[in-house]
Amino acid sequence: MTETIATPVPLGDPEAELARHASKMAKKKAARDRIMAGKEGEKGLIIVHTGAGKGKSSSGFGMILRCVAHGMPCAVVQFIKGAWDTGERRLLTTHFSDLCQFHAMGEGFTWETQDKTRDIAAARAGWEKAKELIRNPNVRLVLLDEINIALRYDYLDLGEVLDFLKSEKPPLTHVVLTGRNAKEDLIEAADLVTEMTLVKHPFRAGIKAQPGVEF
Repeated sequence: MTETIATPVPLGDPEAELARHASKMAKKKAARDRIMAGKEGEKGLIIVHTGAGKGKSSSGFGMILRCVAHGMPCAVVQFIKGAWDTGERRLLTTHFSDLCQFHAMGEGFTWETQDKTRDIAAARAGWEKAKELIRNPNVRLVLLDEINIALRYDYLDLGEVLDFLKSEKPPLTHVVLTGRNAKEDLIEAADLVTEMTLVKHPFRAGIKAQPGVEF
């Protein structure tokens, strides 16, 4: 087999460099087109955003805004932190309530309520609302914000949640589950999982949560 040796590009020859770049990108495009040719059809996805880093809920709300932009009905059910007055809640309820249902079902973090019975009741109420929304095939994406926290503390039964998503979620409905410490069985069942990694956070430098960044 004869080895092909690339012709070196003379230093200071911008036209040759541009030609080489164009050739390289053309090969990449051809390879990408071959991959894409084998992808077809659509599927409602189970999507998990977890990890210690910031951005889990932010990413989920970014998907909600994409749905709104496409005119796709969607919904949010907030667990745990639902009592907060957040920017995304104001925006969606004020301007896009015709496309996005917003249900703030939580009462605050566990160290704030200090009442496990209340926390479980709030989580159960949130899950009942979530099931109602997911069952509706007209709602194309449902964001279950911070449900992973409720699952972590066993306020909700993970087996029940997974069984419901497997048996009752309409084929084209996307469900996004956010929150730290997603359980392994949920990760295994999901179609798309992203782990946000904490590299640096201003809270550790004594800076509190700020509007526009955290909420």
